[in-house]
Amino acid sequence: MARVKRALNRRTRKKKLFKRAKGFFLGRRTYRQATAAVMKAQAQEYVGRKLRKRDFRRLWIQRINAASRAHGLSYSKLMHGLKLAEVQVNRKMLADIAVREKSVFAAIVAKANEALTA
Repeated sequence: MARVKRALNRRTRKKKLFKRAKGFFLGRRTYRQATAAVMKAQAQEYVGRKLRKRDFRRLWIQRINAASRAHGLSYSKLMHGLKLAEVQVNRKMLADIAVREKSVFAAIVAKANEALTA
C-alpha cells in the first residue's frame, strides 16, 4: 500500500482557516486559537442570520403602526381589518407602501376601516 503524505492537505486546510481568522483580535496566530475563534464566529453568523429576520419584522411592524396611527387606527386593528377585508399584503410590502406611497396606504387603511365597521 502506498504511503500517504499529508503536508499539502494540512497546509491548504490551515491556510483556509487562517484566512477566515484574518482580522480577528490579535490575529489569532496559533492554529488552536484560530480554530476556536472561527468556530465561534460561525456560530454567531448562524444566530445573526436568524436575528436579522426577527429585527426586520419588528421594523416593519413599527413602520406600519406609526403610519396607521397617523390615519387614526392602531396596528392590531389595521391588521384585523385587512384580514376581514381579505386583503393579502405581507408586512414587508405594507411597510414599504406606508413609507413610499402614502396615498395608497391611506386607501388600504380606508378599506380595512370599512371592513371593521361593516
